[in-house]
Amino acid sequence: MLPKFLFADNSQELPDNIFIVHTEQPRFIVQCDIEGFWTNQEVYWLDDKPESDELISELLDQAADFMEMELENQERLYDEEDDDED
Repeated sequence: MLPKFLFADNSQELPDNIFIVHTEQPRFIVQCDIEGFWTNQEVYWLDDKPESDELISELLDQAADFMEMELENQERLYDEEDDDED
């Protein structure tokens, strides 16, 4: 079973962007600036776009929360690796 959200990038073509992939219905991919979820954001719907603006807002808020937690977790992991090397 896939996680609800996945974190992706393509440093060769879009080095300043990241992608948050929502794997559950309705599936979508959010392309955004690495510095902020709401900056230069583009949403690509893989399934039909929901008609409810409230649902869309809720899904994007969840994606933003995931991105923030994922970046914090990655930073923490890299800091631990640096500490282990010392």
